[in-house]
Amino acid sequence: MPSLVAEIQARSGLSQAELARRAGIPRSVLNVYIHGHREPGAEALARIAGAAGFRLELAERRPPVDDQRASRILVQVLELAEALPFRPRAEIPTPPLAQRLRGAAM
Repeated sequence: MPSLVAEIQARSGLSQAELARRAGIPRSVLNVYIHGHREPGAEALARIAGAAGFRLELAERRPPVDDQRASRILVQVLELAEALPFRPRAEIPTPPLAQRLRGAAM
């Protein structure tokens, strides 16, 4: 997978030397970023993108998932799915999935 810096350079159509000159960084450093041997910091990445004529925007950060709440919702969904009518096929001797999940949580 190409690095973001490699994608910026490819889309800009600029040579490594020209992009490095415009960004104000050594070409050797840009080359290391392009080949993914190092990751640029946010400021360096913004300078490289700006030198290529692009603007970086940060997406809104979402809060982490509450595992306890997510597991309760999953159990409720599975219980609802088991309550829906269906035509059984060959019986497999295993407990319902919601029951197995409850047993694993204990």
